[in-house]
Amino acid sequence: MKAYKLLLVLFLIILNHYSVHAQTNAIEGLVLSNKKVLPFADVIIKELNVGVKTNVEGRFLITDLPNGQYHVQVRSIGFDNQEQEISISNSDSTLYLTFELSSSAHVFEEVVVTGTKTEKRQTESAVIVNVLSSTTLDNVQACNLSEGLKFQPGLRVETDCQTCNYTQLRMNGLGGGYSQILVNGRPIFSPLTGLYGMEQMPVNMIERIEVVRGGGSSLYGSSAIGGTVNVITKIPRKNSFALNYNYHSIAGQTNDHQLLGNGTLINKNKKTGISVFLNHRNRGMYDHNTDNYSELPQIINTSFGTNFFILPTLNQKIEVSLSYLNEYRYGGEITDKQAFLAQQAEERTHDVWMGSVDYQVNFNENKSSFILYSALQNTDRSHYTGILPSDATLFVKHIANPPYGISSVSTYNVGFQLNHKIKNFKFGSNVFTLGGEYIYDDVYDGIPAYNYLIDQITENFGVFLQSDWELRENLNLLTGLRTDFHSLVNQPILNPRVSLLYKYKKHTQFRFNYGTGFRAPQAFDADLHIAFAGGGVSRVSLSPELGPEKSNSYGASINYDRPANRFIAGFTLEGFYTRLQEAFFLKNIGKDDFGERFEKQNGQGATVKGITVELRANYNKKVQLESGYTIQNSLFDSAVTVIDGLPNQKVFMRTPNQYGFAVLTYAPLQVVNFTVNYVYTGAMIIPHFAGAPNQTEDELFESPNFSELNAKFSYVHNIKRCKLNLEFYGGVKNIFNAYQNNFDTGKNRDSNFIYGPAQPRTFYTGIKISGQ
Repeated sequence: MKAYKLLLVLFLIILNHYSVHAQTNAIEGLVLSNKKVLPFADVIIKELNVGVKTNVEGRFLITDLPNGQYHVQVRSIGFDNQEQEISISNSDSTLYLTFELSSSAHVFEEVVVTGTKTEKRQTESAVIVNVLSSTTLDNVQACNLSEGLKFQPGLRVETDCQTCNYTQLRMNGLGGGYSQILVNGRPIFSPLTGLYGMEQMPVNMIERIEVVRGGGSSLYGSSAIGGTVNVITKIPRKNSFALNYNYHSIAGQTNDHQLLGNGTLINKNKKTGISVFLNHRNRGMYDHNTDNYSELPQIINTSFGTNFFILPTLNQKIEVSLSYLNEYRYGGEITDKQAFLAQQAEERTHDVWMGSVDYQVNFNENKSSFILYSALQNTDRSHYTGILPSDATLFVKHIANPPYGISSVSTYNVGFQLNHKIKNFKFGSNVFTLGGEYIYDDVYDGIPAYNYLIDQITENFGVFLQSDWELRENLNLLTGLRTDFHSLVNQPILNPRVSLLYKYKKHTQFRFNYGTGFRAPQAFDADLHIAFAGGGVSRVSLSPELGPEKSNSYGASINYDRPANRFIAGFTLEGFYTRLQEAFFLKNIGKDDFGERFEKQNGQGATVKGITVELRANYNKKVQLESGYTIQNSLFDSAVTVIDGLPNQKVFMRTPNQYGFAVLTYAPLQVVNFTVNYVYTGAMIIPHFAGAPNQTEDELFESPNFSELNAKFSYVHNIKRCKLNLEFYGGVKNIFNAYQNNFDTGKNRDSNFIYGPAQPRTFYTGIKISGQ
């Protein structure tokens, strides 16, 4: 620990090192937009590399300025930058400035936080951070987080169970356990939450989603090998409300109702604000192949939550978020009987609480900040997974002791972060970040009838130090080191990362990054899923000899955006390479009295590599295109056993070599909006176990390519007298009905044999009332 104490001492010395100028010149000003004050805008003096934020009244003050000529620039999310040239020649003088910012025609330069744990504009971040806004989520008619994430480059969301429909996020060719999902920057998305949590989080609780792909996210510790998804909940900005109802008709057979409500209230001095959300969804069961067993389960979801802030002083902020998610989910035989009397069924009831508290104070003339945070998640789940036996003796045993289970999962996270900016640090400025966090996971999931139990407590303490060094105006070097002390790993694990950003002229950025990561030998989302296969239930256990999986990740990219008066277009080309050591894989270890058994083991190694290209354009806020396409492959060094008796495989299961998306929005008038979006997934290998009447032999099935085309139209009627907006909308999901048509049938089906779009052709319509 001596090394960490030394680092802490050195950092505290640096923290107190800043220059004091003898002059007392100052500039004072006001930032407006549409003749209204604009709070929290960035005001920067470029030559001195100093800056402040406007207060809640849109005002700013910068003191102790030496004589000279300077360029003062003002920036704010969603607005065009504005700059004024000033000259200061007299001591003890104050110059008054006013800035009027106009709304930007594009949002390709948003401020993001996930890449460096500090605020950075996208084009100035050494790590690529993609942003999925609430506007895009609305345009594609996403009902929840799961439906929205598929509209991000390098990401793919798949449905992995025909009965319960749990979803899994895949990033850069890696499975769900390789991706860290954060809520407001905190790692409280537990292993169990990873199964159903993406569908349980309603879209109206989300402000935006920030995505970091690859090893650049190693600052977040274990499970961030593939990347990081940061879900940022609704932030109070201005007084407003919205009430939204939509109805989906699934293949003309099943109804899906959703009611969403949002409200925000800010006090007069804008020092306190609160936002609330409410969501209720009721979807019926859907049977695609008319065998009286569902392909889409029944879902009844009710959730609500709040996010509020307090500004005790201009340099302090307290932010609190709290949400509750309740979901009932049933899939299997369509019957009115209790679950344990159904021929085959999965039934789950989830109660999920999530919350966080953040305290931030800025000091040292805004060159330093200290953040203290705490977050938690608690999930209680009652569940049933079973097949009604045909054998009379087994039937009696089943009725006497049906396979009901209980899950109780808790995650606690506490930490701190200290940021300090040194403006004259050898060639340029440097922002140092020092932090530490403790994460506690308690996972209990048991079904006594199956002798199935996962009872695991893991603790991890991580410390990190980062340097965000602007060597020149066009050259940035980001370096960092995180050390984790994990309760399931004997030795501390050090994960360094290095990212270099070179800005060529004004519109082009080159990035190079390297990072290492690890996954501890613990239970992840898919390990907690019990599936139907081979006439029984399949379960995953962890090998007693399971050790950590480590990674080395490399990436390089070029980003280009060319703006004109009313038009901006650009592209990003990124290459990625990840080397896994002792990679996890599932080995089929045969059957027991209940069904197939799989054991998670360490393999020799694996390589994941590929390229992702993004294309984007925006014309005068009327036509906007966002798209991404990935070509990649994921291979084990040595072939592994997937199904006994069939050839071993090097390729990762359920991992296509090509996938992509596109979203085209056309808004010829402020009150009219038309969106078309498209999702493509290439062929992949899927294990398919025998047992169903239509499947007599085990096989490794190669799925066909499939595409999903969706469309939405909306019209807004403004009621000026009441200051209300009334929006009518409707559309079609999966227009060409590209839904899987070879599902297994009957109670002995292989429920993991599922691929393709999440649902068949679906028509929807809705109405939304909003106001301020």
